[in-house]
Amino acid sequence: MRSVSGSIVTIRPLPAGELTRVEEIDVSEEDDAVLVQRGREMVETSERWARPPRDADGWMPLIGYWRPALETGGVALGAFDGERLVGVAVLRVRLTRDTAQLAALFVDREHRRQGVADALVEEVERLARVSEARFLYVSATPSRSAVGFYRSRGFEPVAEPNPELFDLEPDDIHMIETL
Repeated sequence: MRSVSGSIVTIRPLPAGELTRVEEIDVSEEDDAVLVQRGREMVETSERWARPPRDADGWMPLIGYWRPALETGGVALGAFDGERLVGVAVLRVRLTRDTAQLAALFVDREHRRQGVADALVEEVERLARVSEARFLYVSATPSRSAVGFYRSRGFEPVAEPNPELFDLEPDDIHMIETL
């Protein structure tokens, strides 16, 4: 358990059978800039974008991507405010021989900037170290808030994105952290 802005948020494993609870998380976000990655450099472009809330159908492709990670030793973590799921992180323990992947990180709109993402990522980092990973890779939404969060935790853009993940998310900012 961890106190986050006056409330108690509990971080615990989220079994595969509970992954559909991510529908409880409002992932909506908007901004007037998008980041573009060019090698290790990022360029901010003036572009309005918005991510609407996801419904069950919108979450299904992500859940389908997370399940194999869980079946091969990975873990999904839920952040709970009482009984309500307010955040989720998914760890894939073997992206490469020495690199784990933060396959997902979502925090409810009303719970952002309150330490929930930090708590989830700290536990992912701990579990990645236990799995003997030396690095943690993430392909981040190209927003100032997402990239700023990861940079504050020590992630840096990679010169050469992982080909598998780049094919899936070519517009994301591909970053790595030394554990």
